[in-house]
Amino acid sequence: MMNRIIFFMMSIVVSLSVSAQMKKTQNYQDYIYQYKDLAIYEMLRYKVPASITLAQGLLESSAGKSELCRKGNNHFGIKCHGWTGAKTYHDDDAAGECFRAYKDALESYEDHSKFLVNSQRYKRLFKLSRTDYKGWAQGLKDCGYATNPQYATKLIQIIELYDLNVYDRANSYDRFMVQHSATTQTERGSTGLHPIHVFNKNYYLIARKGDTFKSIGEETELSYRKIAKYNERKKKDSIEEGEIIYLKKKQKRAPKQYKNHPHVVQPGESMYSIAQRYGMRVKYLYKKNKLPLDYDLKVGDKLRVY
Repeated sequence: MMNRIIFFMMSIVVSLSVSAQMKKTQNYQDYIYQYKDLAIYEMLRYKVPASITLAQGLLESSAGKSELCRKGNNHFGIKCHGWTGAKTYHDDDAAGECFRAYKDALESYEDHSKFLVNSQRYKRLFKLSRTDYKGWAQGLKDCGYATNPQYATKLIQIIELYDLNVYDRANSYDRFMVQHSATTQTERGSTGLHPIHVFNKNYYLIARKGDTFKSIGEETELSYRKIAKYNERKKKDSIEEGEIIYLKKKQKRAPKQYKNHPHVVQPGESMYSIAQRYGMRVKYLYKKNKLPLDYDLKVGDKLRVY
């Protein structure tokens, strides 16, 4: 009896220790932005909860940074058992183990779904509700997906820390985001894809050092000439690190939440940078404020953006 009590107390201490170490990171958040729609897409086809898929992808691939993911687009650590496709080799439980390799993230995510749904080992999990992420996490551990005794705990902590369970109730997904996440990881090099965000009915990314409209166009499979035009720029213009780059034509005004909140001009801002911030076209920023095109913007000016 005493041994059981000691074991129980030790389990609590281990669980609390793991929980205390869990903090939100930008790498994890970027991965979620990048692949949440792909996880929902897979859930609606194969019934695997999106939260579980994302949490496993985050954990198994170190948010897309693992060698296995970078070299073989393997987001879920699935080994070669019964696999006739491309392969890569990596030290795991033993040296030089064989792992499945994929052309892109979409192929990896789809194989993960099929790996679970077609295996007798995981059949009982599909009797659970897709919103029962705790049952799925524990079931994956009990069915032998991973040898780590804390595997279920880690998945649950990731899901709860990043509120991934909200995606388990989704009934639709963003097709553009699914298409973008399918781009080959190796095509983009070790830095991976730019996380794509959604704002004011548009998609945008944050430019990195060395980006050009052409390189962004190649990554997103969009016309770089159009991307430059959407951002009211010329196709050969240089892009500074940290710039917002929109992937569709900008709106005539800011989102509705800014209706009664004028923008107060800060040092270093221009009409263009303010328009980019709110995802609106520059000419409409001038029009809304009845300003001539040669207006000399001043710090402290209040501009209507909606």
